[in-house]
Amino acid sequence: MTGEFEMQRDHHRRIQRIGSHLVGGADLVVASNRGPVSFSLDDAGRPVQAGSGGGLAAALQPLLRGRGASWVACAMSDADRMAATGGLAKVDGIDLVMLQPDPTTYRMAYDVVANSTLWFCHHHLFDLARRPRLDRFWTEAWEHYRELNQAFAAVICETAAPGATVLAQDYHLSLLPGMLATQRADLRTVHFTHTPFADPSALRILPTRAARELLAGMAGAAGCGFHTTRWEAAFLACCADNDVQAPPTFVSPLSPDPEYLARRAASPRCAAAAEHLDALIGNRQMVLSVDRVEPSKNLLRGFWSFDELLHRHPEMRENVVLLSFAYPSRQSLPEYLAYATEIEHTAQRVNDTWGTDDWTPVLLDVADDVDRSFAALMRYDVLLANPLRDGLNLVAKEGPLLNTNDGVLALSREAGSFSELHEEAVEVNPFDVTGTAEVLLQALQMSPEERRRRARALRTLVLCCKPGQWLTDQIALARN
Repeated sequence: MTGEFEMQRDHHRRIQRIGSHLVGGADLVVASNRGPVSFSLDDAGRPVQAGSGGGLAAALQPLLRGRGASWVACAMSDADRMAATGGLAKVDGIDLVMLQPDPTTYRMAYDVVANSTLWFCHHHLFDLARRPRLDRFWTEAWEHYRELNQAFAAVICETAAPGATVLAQDYHLSLLPGMLATQRADLRTVHFTHTPFADPSALRILPTRAARELLAGMAGAAGCGFHTTRWEAAFLACCADNDVQAPPTFVSPLSPDPEYLARRAASPRCAAAAEHLDALIGNRQMVLSVDRVEPSKNLLRGFWSFDELLHRHPEMRENVVLLSFAYPSRQSLPEYLAYATEIEHTAQRVNDTWGTDDWTPVLLDVADDVDRSFAALMRYDVLLANPLRDGLNLVAKEGPLLNTNDGVLALSREAGSFSELHEEAVEVNPFDVTGTAEVLLQALQMSPEERRRRARALRTLVLCCKPGQWLTDQIALARN
């Protein structure tokens, strides 16, 4: 076993690891699929920062400033690879270590296993009459998933100082803690799952050996964290169902940084976006949805519910707009492309049914524009967050901090953040179209006094959890 590991480590050193400046010296190592920044090429063909690498990266990066951490992630583009090779992969004092997996290995691990299987399993999204198809092709993909986790393990074994803390993030790296426990027993690894965790009946869909390997990999950690007690309980139930000894677990919901939100909202670009929204919407009420184009986010039922609201309550016509910011996600997967097409067609159908010369009921925009989203969060009357199943839903916590209009939060009871915010949000059953239409009407017609009370109470609830506590809880568990 030792000889095999040495061969794998040499292989990954030669072809997969670029950009580290702290070899063997990092006391804190973060591992995730995407890094804290992404890069693009400027007009001269030089790599330049192009924003954060994803929602997790955007939330975690400011919490790591000044900690001397290394961050191990996959290079997503040629620009990422050039930046790492050119010594540019260092952000806010975080040393970025980029892996270059074999393209086939990455595609099979990321597209087939992580996103088409584990994501669908944890979110209970399978169309079981047809999916998943767990055949020889899938079995090969699982082997690639194992290989990608091993590539992370090999690089971390090189990068981490003796006794270092390793924070493995999300379902892409479920096998990593067990590998590190075998190869570097001195390391203290914590695994945090940002999605829901599948109930035992859903996890039973996976091949038994794969399900047990996944759980055993997570159980190799010093502890496993989740955003809510519901997802923690599901993980423990899956371990019991598969005769896997569960590791210590903890619950620590991620919270937004109010100071960062305030700074970004005060920027000139955000102010310009707000002026554009004012001109676009006028004095109409606004229902806002800010989500990725992703089946679990339930955008279609949001449109159907808005359609039913206009059908059943003619007095709302021309007086309210549904503003849907739906930015692209996982466009390599056919399910996502089909879902995006259906979203566009549904929005157009609602507009064709109810629109007038000077009123477009649904304003759908698929551009990924953070300043525009901030401006909309500041002025919504109703924020509709209606996921079918969601590990947390950070937008439901950002909205109340940013909003200056005493906006109402209409929140799915299937979102992880519902456990924190349910007392002052208006509850949504995300599967109930008629019920969601009634919730929208209730929120739009709520008295100013009630709106004000709820908005203030929501801000208080969000601020109860400090933004750095989530990271502190992981590090504390690892070092105890």
